[in-house]
Amino acid sequence: MRYFVQFSYFGTAYHGWQKQPNAITVQSVLEDAFSKLLSRKIELTGAGRTDAGVHARQMYAHFDTTMIEDLKTLVFRLNAFVPHDIAVQYIHTVQDNAHARFDAIARTYEYWLVQQKDPFLSAAAHLVKHPLDVDKMNKAAAILMTYHDFECFSKSNTDVKTYRCDLQAAHWEWQGTTLVFTITADRFLRNMVRAVVGTLLEIGLGKTTVAEIHTIVASKDRSKAGASVPAKGLYLTSVSYPKSLFK
Repeated sequence: MRYFVQFSYFGTAYHGWQKQPNAITVQSVLEDAFSKLLSRKIELTGAGRTDAGVHARQMYAHFDTTMIEDLKTLVFRLNAFVPHDIAVQYIHTVQDNAHARFDAIARTYEYWLVQQKDPFLSAAAHLVKHPLDVDKMNKAAAILMTYHDFECFSKSNTDVKTYRCDLQAAHWEWQGTTLVFTITADRFLRNMVRAVVGTLLEIGLGKTTVAEIHTIVASKDRSKAGASVPAKGLYLTSVSYPKSLFK
C-alpha cells in the first residue's frame, strides 16, 4: 500500500532533505525511524528537496509498505523516536499511483526578514539593517507574476527540462516585527526563492530599479539577478494535492 506522511522540520542541523553520503539529512533520519519501527526497509520520496538550513512547516513524502493497522500509534511512536527538530503530523492512505513530488499542484514558501537584531530570530530570519522600500519590492514582485520563464533565478548547471513556473502569489507584508515574503507556484527551480528574494532586496535597498526586473528576467542569466539570501530565513509552508489522491 502507498502512504503519504506529512511532517515538518527546523532545518538548521541538516544538510537539506535529500540523502547524501556522510551527511545528516531529514530524509535519512526519517527513513531510519520508519525502518526501525516497521521492521523493514522504508524509502521515502519527498515532495521536493530543500537545501541545507532551509526549514519546512509542511512537507510530504510517500512510501510503500504492507497495511499499517494503527496510523495514529505509528505517528506517536515516530515523534518519540525522531529528534526534537522534526515532527510528524499525519500519515494518510493514498491511491497506489499517488506521487508526493509529481502530483503536487502548488507549493508555498515564506522568507523571513527582520530589520533589528532579535536574538529569538537569529537562527530563523535574515537580518537586513538598512531601510527597505517595501512598496517598490511589492511592485517588482507583481511584475514577476506576469512571467513564466525564471531561468535567471535558477542555480547554475541545473539539469531541468524547463524553467517554466506558474506563479500564483508573490508579495511582502509585515507580520509584527518580521517582514515576510510569500510566494506560491506549481513548481520551483533550485535556489529560485532565495535568488528572487535577493533580487527584490536589491530593489528595496535602491541598488536596482523596479523597471530593471524586466531586464533581469529576460536575460535568463543568473549573474544578472541578485545574490541568494541565507537559507535560515526560508520556509516551505505548504504543499497542495488533488483531494482525489487521498483514500
